[in-house]
Amino acid sequence: MADIVKIVDGKAQVGDNPIVLFIEGDGIGPDIWRASQAVFDAAVDKAYDGKRKIEWKEILVGEKALNQTGEYMPQESLDLIKEYSLAIKGPLTTPVGGGIRSLNVALRQIFDLYACVRPVKWYKGVPSPMKRPDLFDIVLFRENTEDVYSGFDYQAGSPEALKIIEAVNSLNPDKQLPHINTTGIGIKPISAEGSKRLIKSSIEYAIKYGRKKVHLIHKGNIMKYTEGSFTDWGYELAKAEYADRVITEEEVWDGADPGDKIILGNRIADNTFQQLLLRPDEYDVLATTNLNGDYLSDAAAAQVGGLGIAPGANIGDNQAIFEATHGTAPKYAGQDKVNPGSVILSGVMMLEFMGWSEAAKLIEEGLERAIEKKTVTYDFERQMEGATLLKCSEFGQAIVENMPVKV
Repeated sequence: MADIVKIVDGKAQVGDNPIVLFIEGDGIGPDIWRASQAVFDAAVDKAYDGKRKIEWKEILVGEKALNQTGEYMPQESLDLIKEYSLAIKGPLTTPVGGGIRSLNVALRQIFDLYACVRPVKWYKGVPSPMKRPDLFDIVLFRENTEDVYSGFDYQAGSPEALKIIEAVNSLNPDKQLPHINTTGIGIKPISAEGSKRLIKSSIEYAIKYGRKKVHLIHKGNIMKYTEGSFTDWGYELAKAEYADRVITEEEVWDGADPGDKIILGNRIADNTFQQLLLRPDEYDVLATTNLNGDYLSDAAAAQVGGLGIAPGANIGDNQAIFEATHGTAPKYAGQDKVNPGSVILSGVMMLEFMGWSEAAKLIEEGLERAIEKKTVTYDFERQMEGATLLKCSEFGQAIVENMPVKV
């Protein structure tokens, strides 16, 4: 009998036959989902000798939902996510016109999926512009509900923009906003509650997986009471709840012995871009505000092969949705061509979240071996000398064939 997954305080309670929701996605979504599901099923069967099995249940979101129900995001699908808790999805289109600004953002906000988790590591054989991509192994926690995701954006000359400019100028008589009628205004809210729960999840992750450092990434040198406060709240949290597990970078610089404690530091966002290029091995877990995390996660992925194999997850206290991090690439839809690695590695994250690490390891090893043998999809094949070009589905099968006999 199939089991409903329960997620309590961000932790999954999973039986041997869990029901997992899936959204194929738009554009290339059906192609990469078919390849990925076959990999997941093979890994689970092999890891547990048929004693465990995922029961897949499709829900409709995106263009497929629009075609069948007249809505991009039917209430029935939202109700199922609330009930079954765990889902994985392909890329979703951005609706044209009014209404939902982004289906991805809407899902994150509806279910309060406040932690966007993006592991970035290099797999042997993957083409990279870096001299030492093997030094790159970070996990980025991006706040997923505040900052620009819940901000306000008012057009220049609009009544809203004019009212805000008037209010700001009245509060700052010595620093007036010029160009009143031609200035657009945006507001980015960052709260102590939102910041602390995101940073808490990053520290918990570091503890669980034996990571050595957590860095808070911000632009607090300029935005002192939003991004600067994000950092201050992170230190407050660490002192209040993790004094026995965390030591600050400043204390270590002053001569304190970190022992087996996690070192907590902070970096200015623009400097972090440079540091990840020059000294990536000095970084481990990064916790960021929303917009900084958006830039950093994509830039980091470019250093280890691109978004085609960049996994991601959106995790809240009671639901989790794992996802491809790239777009729908509609010009390749139905061609069985595109690299399914982003969904496949997001599935690896999902299996680890479920506590099924044996199956997750099989997939990672199978993927790395397939790439080392230069049996890859077009995005890698064109960068490799002597590579064998595979279709999307064939690459999935190559991963299965290259899984080790034992975990």
